[in-house]
Amino acid sequence: MDMNFDVKGKIEELVEKIQKDPVKLKSFQADPIKTVEGLLGVNLPDEKLQPLVAGIKAKLAAGDIGDMLGGLKKLF
Repeated sequence: MDMNFDVKGKIEELVEKIQKDPVKLKSFQADPIKTVEGLLGVNLPDEKLQPLVAGIKAKLAAGDIGDMLGGLKKLF
């Protein structure tokens, strides 16, 4: 696989897949590198996948924070 692809676009794509599938989310939480490899269909060295994993974790965390803030707005 060519790692010169659009990393931001790939992160968005993978976050969407992970968020839509509770099994994939649980798998990502347990072993993010293996899960990303499976979603990409490739086996790459961990250091090549770290930027994707970090981006996915950040997006998932941002989504969780957004959900929590949305819930707080309903309280007021």
